[in-house]
Amino acid sequence: MHILVTGGAGFIGSHTVDALSRKGHQIRILDNLQKPVHLRGKPQYIPDDVEFILGDVRNKSDWEKALAGVDVVYHLAAYQDYLPDFSTFFHVNSVGTALLYEVAVEKRLDLKKVIVASSQAVYGEGCYYCPRCDRSVMARQRSREQLEQGQWDITCDGCRGPMEYIPGTEEMANPQNQYAISKYSQEQIALNLGYRYRIPTVVMRYSIVQGPRQSFYNAYSGANRIFCLSLYLKKSPPIYEDGQQMRDYVNIEDVVRANLLVLENPRADYQVYNVGGGKAYTVVEFYRIVQRVFDSDIPARLEGNFRVGDTRHAVSDISRLKALGWQPRWTPEKSVRDYRRYLEEQTDIED
Repeated sequence: MHILVTGGAGFIGSHTVDALSRKGHQIRILDNLQKPVHLRGKPQYIPDDVEFILGDVRNKSDWEKALAGVDVVYHLAAYQDYLPDFSTFFHVNSVGTALLYEVAVEKRLDLKKVIVASSQAVYGEGCYYCPRCDRSVMARQRSREQLEQGQWDITCDGCRGPMEYIPGTEEMANPQNQYAISKYSQEQIALNLGYRYRIPTVVMRYSIVQGPRQSFYNAYSGANRIFCLSLYLKKSPPIYEDGQQMRDYVNIEDVVRANLLVLENPRADYQVYNVGGGKAYTVVEFYRIVQRVFDSDIPARLEGNFRVGDTRHAVSDISRLKALGWQPRWTPEKSVRDYRRYLEEQTDIED
């Protein structure tokens, strides 16, 4: 098949391109090589036999060029950062997705499937259960005042006692920052327009993805990149809050297998799938894994700092994807070892 991968020069996109190419598909990439993620331009790892279009998903003409003659779209391009340029998140993630379907409908394109990259960020603070009050709630975003007092955990509005975190399922959504809101709106655009115009569409909600090719210059790359790069440079990395926040880590190879599985399985059409590692780790536990891999005794800096908008816990329930026959195969330790090898192969790492 002829397959378009938007964001195909990026982390998840490029690995998906490689896997699709190995299966014999004809691949086209649409990517704007946004800085600072692609600080040095087009990456060398993009195969020579893959068609590359330098373009932007916000431009309808770029979509028209990129979609010509393709059978399948992996829409993996996204804008993610901590900057307060709120409108950019919606122009790229929401409007860009609407343009994909707009062009497909206007041109009467015979798309066999569209696979859209989303994020577990759409859960916001997520769902919590209070055993004393016997009730579940979608938690509100923690306030700055609460965080300044070091009150990290979600408490019950009724009894003020501690609550139990419930891993996010695909039916849940409570986006609370500009990135999460834009990704959830992207999901709704894709699923509803896809269903209305009979364009089979699948949404993939990725957990924290780890592996080679994560940009060193992207503030959104996550704990694996931050911890590994810090220990590689013999520095002490920061850990926010008390380090007991739980996270869900999944390897890029497992993500790519999920991406290909939903392409080939019609049961996935018009569904949302969590793609996670299947096990929760506290940030401190994950840092200890990185320390073991680097054989380092450099301590992390646990100073009670915080970022307003960070979620206390972020863990996905992967039961639905497992029902399609998918299982995560990579452990966090194996992922960290793989990323360490990648770091050691680089020649342009700056302090």
